[in-house]
Amino acid sequence: VQLQASGGGLVQAGGSLRLSCKASRIIFSIHTMAWYRQAPGKQRELVALITSGGSRNYADSVKGRFTISRDNAENTVDLRMNNLKPEDTAVYYCNANYLRDDYWGQGTQVTVSS
Repeated sequence: VQLQASGGGLVQAGGSLRLSCKASRIIFSIHTMAWYRQAPGKQRELVALITSGGSRNYADSVKGRFTISRDNAENTVDLRMNNLKPEDTAVYYCNANYLRDDYWGQGTQVTVSS
């Protein structure tokens, strides 16, 4: 199983980025897909998730700014991030979960400058 994340980078506050995660060697459509993030010195936290049925949940801190979407034909999950803030700076991780399956990508750095 491989989760390959891409799309991170450096952006100014107020800017936008789109993260993408491509999964391979899993039955993608049955997995709940999620994005987590971990800032220096902090615990990893859930940012957004999308279930196999398309239901979405967001952390309160990103509601109205971030949008998660999935493409089951392409085995990808995207995170569109708008109006980025310095506190969004973190390493972002893609996660796939189904019953006992719990897979993680390698992480992609997002840095938001003020």
